[in-house]
Amino acid sequence: MGLTAAAVVVAVTTSGCSVDEVLRFGWPVGVTPEATQMRTLWTWAAVAALVVGVIVWGLTAWTVAFHRKRAGASDLPRQFQYNLPLELVLTVVPLVIVAVLFYFTVVVQNVVDRDAEGNELQVTITGFQWNWEFGYPQTIAPNGLPASVVGTTTSVPILVLPVDRPIAFTQESKDVIHSFWVPEFLFKRDVMPYPEENDQKNTWVIDRIERPGAFVGRCAEFCGAYHSMMNFEVRALPPAQFEQFLQIRQRIDPQTGQGFTTNAALAAMNCGELCNPESITTQPANPDPTARQAFK
Repeated sequence: MGLTAAAVVVAVTTSGCSVDEVLRFGWPVGVTPEATQMRTLWTWAAVAALVVGVIVWGLTAWTVAFHRKRAGASDLPRQFQYNLPLELVLTVVPLVIVAVLFYFTVVVQNVVDRDAEGNELQVTITGFQWNWEFGYPQTIAPNGLPASVVGTTTSVPILVLPVDRPIAFTQESKDVIHSFWVPEFLFKRDVMPYPEENDQKNTWVIDRIERPGAFVGRCAEFCGAYHSMMNFEVRALPPAQFEQFLQIRQRIDPQTGQGFTTNAALAAMNCGELCNPESITTQPANPDPTARQAFK
């Protein structure tokens, strides 16, 4: 046991893992309060499982060491199958563990699945084979329709969002079931066709994105031949830059005579890497089925 403990300590210290990385037990760092709560739930569930595991391993080792049949002995060791206090403990303790885990799971689930309050930025998500369309119903483009961005075979759709602001997403599929997944959000949402007919709650909320950045998004539900290439990008901007982005989306692009696209609006803002007009976390898919591509 001492050698095993020493090996674990050496493995952790020589791998460059921090205490935070160890306690995350493999989960990535989230960028929303909901992600943090889910990571915390995961951490404590894993800690509880390890504690129970250590107790079970210890009792198993104790039983093997001190309650096995000795060589040359004619009688079995003392039996415990009718020990009422022991059986009560073995029944009550697992029930308490399950009840505690259930309670904290429900608490976190209620936060993640809460209803919109009405003060959120409204964003629509539309999945289709094999790309995405994102819209801003509260921002009207020069053509009289809500500003939106649609992914193509030559351009990854960029979903521009603000940091430090609640956001409500309403999602729908135009064909098969897709799944909206940003790994840094730490959860996925199935995007179903006809959500009302399928009795799906298709609006969900995040309290805020906690830091600016570019985050790759994926379809996490197998939806056909090009499912693995159905990527998008979330571009989180500071509030002032996001408001500037929305204002530009409502203007005419003098170069095209039409409304600014998301890519053109980002280029016009000229605010460094966060305003790169093309995705920086992934790349467009090549529709040629013979092409071999590796996607980040």
